[in-house]
Parts: sequence; C-alpha cells; structure tokens
Amino acid sequence: MTEPSDFIRNIIKEDMESEKNNGAVITRFPPEPNGYLHIGHAKSICLNFGIAEENRGGTCHLRFDDTNPAKEDAEYVEAIKSDIKWLGFDPKDHIYHASDYFDKLYECALKLIKEGKAYVCNLNAEQIREYRGTLTAPGKNSPYRDRSIEENLALFEIMKNGDIKEGEAVLRAKVDMNSPNLNMRDPVIYRIKHDSHYRTGKKWHIYPMYDFTHCLSDSFENITHSLCTLEFEDHRPLYDWLLDQLKSECHPKQIEFARLNLTYTVLSKRKLNMLAADNVVAGWDDPRMPTISGIRRRGYTPASIKDFCSRIGVAKRDSIVDLALLEHCIREELNRTTKRVMAVINPIKVIIDNYVEGKTEYFDSPYHPTDKSFGFRRVPFSRELYIEREDFMEDPPKKFFRLAPGKEVRLRYAYFVKCTDVVYDENGEIKEIHCVYDPTTRGGSAPDGRKVKGTIHWVSAEHAISAEVRLYNNLFTLPNPEDKKSVADFRDCINPNSLVIVKSAKLEPSLADTLPEEKCQFERLGYFCADSKDSKEGAPVFNRTVPLKDTWAKMQKNKFR
Repeated sequence: MTEPSDFIRNIIKEDMESEKNNGAVITRFPPEPNGYLHIGHAKSICLNFGIAEENRGGTCHLRFDDTNPAKEDAEYVEAIKSDIKWLGFDPKDHIYHASDYFDKLYECALKLIKEGKAYVCNLNAEQIREYRGTLTAPGKNSPYRDRSIEENLALFEIMKNGDIKEGEAVLRAKVDMNSPNLNMRDPVIYRIKHDSHYRTGKKWHIYPMYDFTHCLSDSFENITHSLCTLEFEDHRPLYDWLLDQLKSECHPKQIEFARLNLTYTVLSKRKLNMLAADNVVAGWDDPRMPTISGIRRRGYTPASIKDFCSRIGVAKRDSIVDLALLEHCIREELNRTTKRVMAVINPIKVIIDNYVEGKTEYFDSPYHPTDKSFGFRRVPFSRELYIEREDFMEDPPKKFFRLAPGKEVRLRYAYFVKCTDVVYDENGEIKEIHCVYDPTTRGGSAPDGRKVKGTIHWVSAEHAISAEVRLYNNLFTLPNPEDKKSVADFRDCINPNSLVIVKSAKLEPSLADTLPEEKCQFERLGYFCADSKDSKEGAPVFNRTVPLKDTWAKMQKNKFR
C-alpha cells in the first residue's frame, strides 16, 4: 500500500530529517464540545492521528476546547470520544481539556498586563468592531488602551470575581491597530461569562478566547505541528505573537490545510444544530445527518471513511467534493464484505397455481457470489410469494423483461414462472398475480435450452419476516445548499423525500437474527444496515446506506473515455 504524501507530511518529514523538535512528532485534534463531530472532522482526525501513527513514537492529543460554558456539555465530550474510538484511533492517556489550563492561562494574561501588552477595554462588541476598521481603513485606538498597568490589573481582578456584567468589559491584547491583518488589531483574549462550566462549575467568570487558548495549550502540551483549517491562516501571526511575547519554551508550527466541503451537505455545527432543534431531522444521529454518529447509523464504516479521506487528500486550496465519491467508497467496501439476501420492499403477492399447496422446499443459496467463505443459507420456497411491485407490469413497454401477463421470468435460485392471471381488489388495484411454474427448471435453467431475459427476486410469503425499511436520500435538493445566489436560507432546499419509510417490507428468514449495525446487500435494491437505535426483537428496522447504482464510478468511466 502506497504511503500517503502531501505538503504537510513533506514538512514534517523535513523537520524530522533535520532533527527539529528532537525528531518528535506530536499533533493534536482540538474539538469544541458543543455538538457532535461530522465528516469534516473525520478528515482532520484521520490527518492528525494518521500522521502520529505514521511516525514511530508519534503522538496525537485529543484536547477539548471547552472555553465557552454556555454551549458545551459533557454529553458532547463522551460522543466525541466514542466517535474517535469508532474510527479506529485511541488517544489513550493523551486526553486533555483547555479547562485544565485555566489557571495557567490566567497567569499568562496577567503577565501580558504587567508587561503593558494587554488592557481592559469597556467598549461593547459593536463599538469594538467599529474601532477595528476595515480591510482598507486602519483601526482606531480604544479610549481605554492607555490605562495604567495597575488599573488594568485591578479591573481584570474585578472581572475575574464576577462583579461586572457580560459584555461590559473584555481583556484585549495590545498589538497594532494599524496592522493590515484585522486579527492583529488588539484582539479580545478574555471575555466575561457567568454561565456554569460543565467541569469547573462557578469557579470562573472570565474565559479565554480561542486564539489565546489555542496557541498556549499547544505550547503547554509540547505540540510540534499544529494542523488547522484554512480559516486560521490569518490567525497565525497572532498565534506566533502571543507565544513570542510570553517567551514560551515550546513554539509549535501552525500549518493550515483546506477543510472538507461536500455536495448536498452542510458542515456547520451551528446549522446542523438548527436542523436537529427544528426537528427537520430526528437528532444529531439521524442517518441523514453528516455527523459521524449519523453516517455510522446509516451503515458507513470506519474503513470507508478513512478511504474517502485518503482519496480526497490534503490540499491548500478550498474545493467541494462530490458526495458520490463518499458513496462510492462505502459501496466498494460493502461489495467485498457483506452477504447478499433477498428482500421485497414494496410487495405484491404471487400465487403459483400448479405448486402443491402447503409444500415447502429449500434452496441452498450462497451469501456472496464470489467469496465462498460467507457460506450458504437455506431459502424457503412455497406456493405464495412476494415480489417487488415494480417487477410486474400489465401493459409493459417493449424492453420490459420482468413479469407481465403471458411472460415468463426466472425466480432467482428457484424456477421459471409465467403469469396467467391478475386479480383486483374492490378499488381496482392489483391484489395478487397468478402464475404457473415449470418444475423442470429448478435452480434457474431449462433442460430444453429455452432462455428468459428477466430474473427477479422474491420471498416466501409463509416464511417472510416483516420489517420497517427506511430509504434515505440527499437531505438537500441543491448541490450547494449554502450558496446565497441560489437559496436565501439553506433550509429552503430541504429535500421532502430525504426519508421514505416503508412499514411492510418482507425479508427472507435468514435475517431473523440480524444484529444492530449488521450490514447486508438486499439483492437488486442496495446496501442496508440494521438500525442500532430502533430495531427490536421481532420488529427489525433497516436503513438504506446507498443504492446499488454507483454514480461516481460512472462519472469516472465517462471522464476517461
């Protein structure tokens, strides 16, 4: 297998060859515990943990950026740990929290104040934005910028003690209000929050901002390479400035890479939270959500996600990846690793008039067409069967090769059957189809050499298991639901058919003991996964992971013609 190569790995390789950091490689993955991880985070997880694994003795820290008590919760912490472990990575003894460093961060802030490099500012948020200027106009100094060190220390202590309301004061770094980089125009490094923190309770009334916490936490943990997405590129000068001003013994190298953007998907935690809160979906783990818990429940595997992340690679320029590639990765894996079974999602009854009533025979059918290690299962066959409603047509077009009046088809693994009659109910709908079978065609071939063009799947009505089947489609109707030129609000292009629930699907009996998250291919229909949450004994629920049709493979084939 070819080792992954990209500009980040090349930088790390050069650092190791030059014995920088004494040859050590320590990365970190720093999620904020204010929601569930999504497929975009999976890219960062695979990169950070992957690089650590590729370099002998390398380590990746899992550090929770828990500096906003109003939005964070222990539930998210545990969910993030679970997702990372499920992906196949284990931080082991290297799990940290930014809140571990609140005392040290506070001391760093005091040091900046004492050296005249930070000050308490009483401008409100709107005024701070106004004073900051624009990309073409320089900023203006805050009227509080020249407070004495003693006054700043006293005010910061009052802030710490909780005696000032939220929004009435912040601590700002004193950098350069004329800098062409807006992030360097006296950024806020501490703000007031009176919410209780899920780990530290009511101890703190001031909390550090991400830019302040990020670089120092990296330094405290001796991170060698701090890998961030591109939006942090303009924050790198502040990252370096803070570490230089505080004379940090460890000065990590921040490197930026392009985040993942995926068609028919939103990857903003704020927007995903809106979908869950507005009941557009049934929570963070809804199989339509791009969260790791959602796609896991839908039937995706760690290997398919890692394969996807490997294929898209690591780049410096933002781009949007076709969702079809992710679907292609899971199809490729499931094609190799899952058993085949027969299921009828939209059933219509077939009665074989010349088959002995009450008789049952069995066909030993392979679970996989090429891999015999999957073994065989016994498929029961009887007089009454279910087939897919779309496999029958009363007045078919010329190239319809499935069942129709007077036409003969092959029942997979079983016999040839010919339609002789159709029975209707009181509403004029088809109630049942009557056929005759040819007993000499057992196993699917005729001794007289005649051929049939159609083969359809079926299940025995007497032995079938009833199940709920959930057919998932794209959550959005537009490839880019966040494109303001196409849609005012991303929720305006929600796909009303993103979930179709079938209550009365019929499955072959081999699926009776299917375990939660067990995956299989329903022949001719797609890949399905037993739902880990709603399946119950005697009442199974199956989620469609992907249909059989591979859009990505077709696109690539046409591309190179």
